[in-house]
Amino acid sequence: MQVPLSRIASIAATASLAACGCTSPSGSSGPLLSAPTPGSGPVRVAATGSEHRLPPAVAPASHHEGPSAAPPVSPAPPRPPLEGRTALTADDVVRVVLERNPTLDQMRATAAAAAARYPQVTALDDPTLAFTTAPGSAWSTNASYAARVEVAQKLLYPGKRGLKGNAAQADAQAAAEDVEDTRLQLVEAARSALADYYLAIKATTVAEENLQLLGEFKKNAETRYKTGQGQQQDVLQADVEIARQEERFVSQRRARLVAVARLNTLMHLPPDAPLPPPVDAGTVAPLPDAVKLREAALGRPDVRAEVARVAAEEAALALALKEYKPDVEVMAAYDGFWQGSGGPPLQWQVGLRTNLPVRYARRGGAVDEARAKVAQRRAELARLTDRINYEVQEAFERVREADDVVKLYESKILPAAAANVKEAQAGYINNKIPFLNMIEAQRNAVGLKDRYYEALAEAARRRAALERVVGVPLAAPGR
Repeated sequence: MQVPLSRIASIAATASLAACGCTSPSGSSGPLLSAPTPGSGPVRVAATGSEHRLPPAVAPASHHEGPSAAPPVSPAPPRPPLEGRTALTADDVVRVVLERNPTLDQMRATAAAAAARYPQVTALDDPTLAFTTAPGSAWSTNASYAARVEVAQKLLYPGKRGLKGNAAQADAQAAAEDVEDTRLQLVEAARSALADYYLAIKATTVAEENLQLLGEFKKNAETRYKTGQGQQQDVLQADVEIARQEERFVSQRRARLVAVARLNTLMHLPPDAPLPPPVDAGTVAPLPDAVKLREAALGRPDVRAEVARVAAEEAALALALKEYKPDVEVMAAYDGFWQGSGGPPLQWQVGLRTNLPVRYARRGGAVDEARAKVAQRRAELARLTDRINYEVQEAFERVREADDVVKLYESKILPAAAANVKEAQAGYINNKIPFLNMIEAQRNAVGLKDRYYEALAEAARRRAALERVVGVPLAAPGR
């Protein structure tokens, strides 16, 4: 029996549309419309080829229903993150950095990408559709038209998909912990940058005070020179010290602008944006016990991330062991191939296929590789634990050293230097010491005050580093 070509085309079209999921529930192949998208252009009708423009699902921004339509309102510009602040605190800087720094957005996107792996690895493979025909049967006079349509679905051995999902979830958890670890690093960077800014401002303040005092020294030297009690060299020496102080202003301006640029960059602001002055450093709180700090550090985000990666490798090992189990593929087919002259054609069929896991060398190698990776991750976790214990102890001792140095300056060095300058000034006025001795005493006092503020900034940096290696904030500084 000869079958018209239109029938062949109809069967082939039906199979193709079924593979794409485009057939209607009743199996009809009538006109189909693609789903409209907002603002979409012409949508082609499959059966007739005519074009129709569907109304968009969402009106564009320039659309107006009529004369009464309200004009578009432009959004208000964002407010500066430090608006209204008269003094810059560490909490302000940390808050703005965590809100605006793009590094966190990058890490969050990485974590979101890792989390999106779970539905991919736990989903079934796409079903397969096969269509087979014998073209010669369409023109045969002694047989029916021969065609076969088959649908198959692969099913993994029970437990494999769950293990893949466990590995994906562990990787996603590790990525989420990496976000928290990045937060700790940004907090340390913010506090350290604020310490640099504080040091630059205080160095400028010390230089201004020194310049004012040197001006008084010069006036005293000029007065004594005019009355015949001093020498002109004293006035010239004062001019030299004032010029040296003005030279310091140049380098201090550079340090201040660089510190401002670093802070603004961390806060995702223009590098030359103005900043309020930093608050004065208060009395630091006493340090907790080092043993408690080491215990707290074992809960750091990078430790939790490493634990999650160990779990991911263990799931991969269990999955490698599951590969010794066979997977199956179930199928259903409608077979209308001719069986010869007068032979009845086959009809509906069901069946299954399975792989034969007999390549033991390949599977054994995969298991060995997975076991080695588990051992590697466990060793990395142990090494990380040892490194954390050392980092905490080292940071603890560095903070304690910095705190002791600050206390030494406040209790002994600075009072002694101030008293020395006062006595030198009195001795010069009473003709007991030369002018150079008074200048040297003032120079030492200024240098010691600079080192004091450097010690304060270094103590803040070291305390920020200790908070990062511990993973939790320490007690806030007292006032």
